Amino acid sequence: MEEKYCQACGMPMGETNEMYGTEKDGSISKDYCKYCYDKGEFLFQGTMDEFIENCIPYMLESCKDMTADQARDMMKQQFPHLKRWKEA
Repeated sequence: MEEKYCQACGMPMGETNEMYGTEKDGSISKDYCKYCYDKGEFLFQGTMDEFIENCIPYMLESCKDMTADQARDMMKQQFPHLKRWKEA
């Protein structure tokens, strides 16, 4: 099975529905995690660059050997390919 990633932040979503956000009708979002998307709306309103700056502390927490500059560079390469930012 192909691993699914949040199409806003790139986080792996796993095989269960617990990490997925919800649509307006309460159904599970196919594309976005619960940290980025709830009830059919994005939880963060801003630019991709603002979102990246917001995500850096979370990246550093999960990747202890990564610097802020490395995290920023990685996200600046990855995020433009994600559905959320392609459509922005």
